[in-house]
Amino acid sequence: MTKAEIIDAVYEKVGGFSKKEAAEIVEAVFDTMKEVLTEGSKIKISGFGNFVVREKKERVGRNPQTGAPIPISARRVLTFKPSQVLKTVLNPHKDRLRGEGDDELDDDDELDEASED
Repeated sequence: MTKAEIIDAVYEKVGGFSKKEAAEIVEAVFDTMKEVLTEGSKIKISGFGNFVVREKKERVGRNPQTGAPIPISARRVLTFKPSQVLKTVLNPHKDRLRGEGDDELDDDDELDEASED
């Protein structure tokens, strides 16, 4: 998904804004995120995940063709760790409750079995 597609989605889903205003909102959110991450702070979005800037120290790597050592400079890297909610949305069948001999359960069966515990 591109930034333009995000702007279109905000424009269509939120309503009440012009497309230009939707673009300004998306830009403001991204600019704020960049500023916070540049400062080295963490961004935690409930139900989505965490963006964290990690400091990596200088180290020695190897050229894969020659095997010669190469210094790798210190740098900051951005990592993203998805929340459990996002993981569940991405893999909905992974944590499904299963009964003895049942291949599939519908949502009502899962709720009934969970409440019996």
